[in-house]
Amino acid sequence: MPLTPPSTEDSLLRRIWWRYVNWQPDQHSLSTRLAVALLITVVAAWIRVALAPAESGGRFITLSLAAAVSALYGGFRVGMFSTLVGMVIINFLLVKPYFSFAFDNPVEAFWLNLWHLTTQLVVVGAIGFMQRQNTRLRQATDEIRLGAKQLHDTFEHSSTGMAHSHIDGSWIRVNQTYCDLIGYTRQEIESLSYRDFTHPDDLMLDERLLARTLQGEIDSYNIEKRYIHKQGQIVWVHLTLSLVRHSDGAPDYLIAVVQDISARKATEQALRTSEQLLRQANQLAGLASWQADVATRRFCTLSGSHEVLDLPSAEFSDGELLALTHPDDVPKVLKHWAMAVKGQVEYDIEYRLIIRGEHRWFSVRAEFDRDEQGRAVRALGVTQDITERKNNEMQIQQLNASLEQRIDERTRALKAAYDELESYSYAVAHDLRSPLRIINGFAQALREDNPEWTGESQSHLERIMGASKKMGELIDGLLTLSQFSRGDLQRKPVNLSTIATRLLEEFASTDPQRQVRWEVAPGLNAMADPPLVEALMQNLLHNAWKYTAQTPQAVIRVYAQVEKGQTRFCVSDNGAGFDMARANKLFQPFQRLHMPHEFAGLGIGLATSLRIVQRHGGSMGATAEPGKGATFFFSLYAPLAA
Repeated sequence: MPLTPPSTEDSLLRRIWWRYVNWQPDQHSLSTRLAVALLITVVAAWIRVALAPAESGGRFITLSLAAAVSALYGGFRVGMFSTLVGMVIINFLLVKPYFSFAFDNPVEAFWLNLWHLTTQLVVVGAIGFMQRQNTRLRQATDEIRLGAKQLHDTFEHSSTGMAHSHIDGSWIRVNQTYCDLIGYTRQEIESLSYRDFTHPDDLMLDERLLARTLQGEIDSYNIEKRYIHKQGQIVWVHLTLSLVRHSDGAPDYLIAVVQDISARKATEQALRTSEQLLRQANQLAGLASWQADVATRRFCTLSGSHEVLDLPSAEFSDGELLALTHPDDVPKVLKHWAMAVKGQVEYDIEYRLIIRGEHRWFSVRAEFDRDEQGRAVRALGVTQDITERKNNEMQIQQLNASLEQRIDERTRALKAAYDELESYSYAVAHDLRSPLRIINGFAQALREDNPEWTGESQSHLERIMGASKKMGELIDGLLTLSQFSRGDLQRKPVNLSTIATRLLEEFASTDPQRQVRWEVAPGLNAMADPPLVEALMQNLLHNAWKYTAQTPQAVIRVYAQVEKGQTRFCVSDNGAGFDMARANKLFQPFQRLHMPHEFAGLGIGLATSLRIVQRHGGSMGATAEPGKGATFFFSLYAPLAA
């Protein structure tokens, strides 16, 4: 039976035969088939009458043929319809007079019609049966063809490599995925054996398992092996090989299914590398990573990290861990764990374990995985040995305690020395003032009692009195410097703008002939000791006023700058200035950068100012240029916003 339709180049007989064997009566409607059967039957009756007299024998033969043709065209029911129509024609329309019964003997007519009907039932039934069988055969053929196509498509379009091969290793068929897997075309693979692209280190195992399969020890086997790609790279595959046998048990052919697992192997390698790096990192950091099943209360260290902490095993129950915990820390551990499981606190705790008789401190942190209801199901955490840190902390605490004791002792000693020095300073100042008063008094008496003395003698007396006065001022300066170096510092909000403005107004009222312009920035606030800041601004502004005495258009400025996040207050003038090469002597007591006949002074004001700034925890400095003025700046550690 032809399985495919004939082409136009095939013979007419073959095309007719193909249409005959593939004819399907049901492809036309029943009414159409009945009409065609009626036409065939009538034509057959007309031919019968035309070819021979109706009275001659063989009346049923021609119409039997019409019934058979009708059955072939329309099926069993149509064939029987043609048979019945033919019987009507034979009995009533074939012999004249028409529409009269054609038989004289009714018994004979009965048996002839019965025999004809029985014969037609057999013939038409046989035709119908053969048509039904042909339909079933055609359906079975179509199903076989479809199944074969599906199997072929499954083989060719499978996402895994598939191949059939003979027992000797030659290929029967190979799908495209298999070709793509190793980079060869079908034509190239046909000239190769699987041995040609199997990694040499994997070939022996593959051959040994294949031999066992052929010997009947096993039916199939699975292995992971390496192929060598046409481009040279390694391709990891999972091979499943099965043997198909003949009905007598003899080996027939092999089926190989190959799946590319290179990505999985790369992931496994990356995971091994990651675990190795994690293990090394844990060793370097002294950490152990772990996980815990909250329901079963089993704790398991990861990547062998228990060895880092010298723990006795890699897995513990909660009871085993509590048995290792220092008794004093057990209640704290249980309470903290219970609260962390409920999500009330983070699990971050330090406690002691007793390992091999040694008390060791550990820091433990963990996070919890929770289900949809918020219940903790798993904990992931890290543990670090902090024994050394704890020992260091205890040593530091001991050192701090001893250091505080030594500081207290040294402070008391310094205070005693300071009190003694202060008493000594006052005693010295008092003892020095008394002789100076006597010297000055006797010099004054000599001048009053001896008005006749010459100018030279009077000059000597003036020098004695001036020297004693100078000595008194130096003693007052020492006492002032000592005063600003002692006492408690009382920080309060202070407005430097107000202080500077008031001091400059006082200077102007005591020296009205001077024409000085000053600029004071508003809102210069600081947290400082008010009397000390008053003295500081007094010294700086007095210097500015003094050293601008010889400047025709004197200008004094008070303002603030922000330097590296710290507020600096500045007092600037355009007066005499000084040489920065000598600035190292600027804040030393009794050191002056100008001659006495140029500007009066003792050289104690800037030293006092520096002491005040240092007591506030700040710093002080200056910039200047001879003849162009100077700028003094200072910070008081805790400025207030304006």
